[in-house]
Amino acid sequence: MVKIDRIKKDMAELLAIDKGIESIEVRADTLDEALANAAVQFDTKVSNLEYEVVERGFSGVIGFAKKPWAIRVYQNPTTVIQSKKSKVSVVAEGAASEDEAENNIINGIYYIHRFGSDIVLKVVLPKNGGTDVNPNDIVSDLNFRADTIKFDKGKIEKFAKAGTDDAYEIIGSYNHVPANDAVFVVDIAKDRKSVFVTVTPPEVGGADLMEDQIRKAVEGQGIMAGISDEKISNLVDSPIYNAPVVVAEEIPPINGKDAYIVYDFETDKSKLRATENDNGQIDFKETNRIQNRVKGDKLAWKVPAEKGKAGKTLFAEYLEATDGKDIPLPIGKCTRVGDDGISIIADANGQVLLVNDKVTIEPVMELAAVNLKNGGNIDFNGKVIVKGNIEDGFSVKAAGNIEVSGNVGACHLKSDGNIIVSQGIIGRDEAKIECVGSLWAKFIESSEIHVDENLIVQESIMSSVVEAQKKIVLTGKKAQIAGGRLSATEMISAKTIGVAGKPTELTVGVDPKLKRHLEELQAAQNENMKRMDEIDANIVALENQKKMRKALPKEKEESLKAFVEEKKVVTEQSYEYNEEITQILNRIKQLRSVGRVYASGTVYSGVTIYIRDEKEEVHSEVKNVMYELDLETRLVKRSKFVQPDLSDLKGPDGYSSD
Repeated sequence: MVKIDRIKKDMAELLAIDKGIESIEVRADTLDEALANAAVQFDTKVSNLEYEVVERGFSGVIGFAKKPWAIRVYQNPTTVIQSKKSKVSVVAEGAASEDEAENNIINGIYYIHRFGSDIVLKVVLPKNGGTDVNPNDIVSDLNFRADTIKFDKGKIEKFAKAGTDDAYEIIGSYNHVPANDAVFVVDIAKDRKSVFVTVTPPEVGGADLMEDQIRKAVEGQGIMAGISDEKISNLVDSPIYNAPVVVAEEIPPINGKDAYIVYDFETDKSKLRATENDNGQIDFKETNRIQNRVKGDKLAWKVPAEKGKAGKTLFAEYLEATDGKDIPLPIGKCTRVGDDGISIIADANGQVLLVNDKVTIEPVMELAAVNLKNGGNIDFNGKVIVKGNIEDGFSVKAAGNIEVSGNVGACHLKSDGNIIVSQGIIGRDEAKIECVGSLWAKFIESSEIHVDENLIVQESIMSSVVEAQKKIVLTGKKAQIAGGRLSATEMISAKTIGVAGKPTELTVGVDPKLKRHLEELQAAQNENMKRMDEIDANIVALENQKKMRKALPKEKEESLKAFVEEKKVVTEQSYEYNEEITQILNRIKQLRSVGRVYASGTVYSGVTIYIRDEKEEVHSEVKNVMYELDLETRLVKRSKFVQPDLSDLKGPDGYSSD
């Protein structure tokens, strides 16, 4: 039995809703335009509006006697209820809605319709943690309609929880008045590319439209293609009344896309800029403009042209599509087609470039100079040719030769081939030059040089540290070594060696790299032994304390354990150092080249010469001399100068020592 208080409460809620249903009068040239204007004013969809015609319009004859439509528009009561509910919860759900959008949260939703004499329900379940459908909301909507006869609350609760699998399920019955059913018309657009359905809403007791009704009516117009199940379903779920809704469209042909090239390197030169270091500062010497590649790298590939996809008219007539156009692979210098037939592969080491729209590997880089103006530091996977100077503070690294027509300043040069400097190297005690091949230069000042083959200098080597795995040869008229430390495995040859006030040290007969590594190992071993002495002293002190006290404090006990563990590590390291030192000493002894020093002019006092492990100090000037090791006495001996054999010192292509 329903209590009087409940009836009063329900009547009050209905009265509040009725008061909330506003009406406006709208005038426009057409009915559709008037409804659209009303939807804007109510801030809702046209489907959420109901209206009554105040005055029918007339389009006129050739523009004359035109008369506008006048309608009074109301919001659908169900929409008002939902709007009020949403306004109550909008503050509480404001923050949550942002999370829902971010996490793709979809709340459950339900649709109630009247099909035939049945009340039907469709429930779409929530996704990604969305809110379930509340069965009480469904019951409230059913009670709101005056034509409802009965409904099964158990089914409603079941479907609200489990969903209806995208179908409508019968949940009750209503007082069906067939004369009040929704009606609709099907129109084909003038261009015959789309089909519209315009639905007139049912009146009280009338049935809603079903999908089959709409589909059969559309097919009855001869429509055989492009019918959208989704659009028809959406129209049934959420009807839009008194406005044309597209339910079928011509299937347009889709032309195939043309083939195009994807580049695996930057083709936009404006993006090749200075780089940022770890501290966030821009280093204008370091740029990313050189895009190095090695032989076999994939540089670009073609995305093949697509075939077109034919379309259909609404009446199933064939609409032809165009296939995409193919393009040839843009193969440039030092590149080839990959085995797959669509990729471009580097056929040499070098810089990848787009030259005249062709992918190219440039194995040689030519520069006017190396400085800020010309792009800064160079790191290139091929040969580098510098027509001018390499200025102080810059570096050039190359997988091939480095050729410099001018001077080299306080720079870092590193080559996997040869280095040719037509002028001189003015290092200012900061230059470091390294190459796997040989180095040619006119003169060298205050620089550090490491070459894996020969060093050939025309004029002089002054105050520099030089290592050559084979020969150091000075060939010009001056041919002077003045100060510094020079090491070569086979020979050092010059005209004049030494200068007043600057010590000059020459070493031959020993592999400079091995010797330098040996010195580093011996220094590390000395440090190891010092540390071992410190560890032993600490262990002895702690163990003595332990004997006297019978126990150590926790911290000192941990220290003792740490020292014991460290001793194991240092002992193992010392063993490894000794093993490597012994191996290097054996390799030095096995060197076939004994080494010689040649001076066709003068060797001045203050020069020290090492041949293998033997030392010779020059205390007075000597002319036209050769130094070598006497294998019997194991002493450095001095003999008359003879011209050394330099036939194997062939200069690089295009280089002249004149």
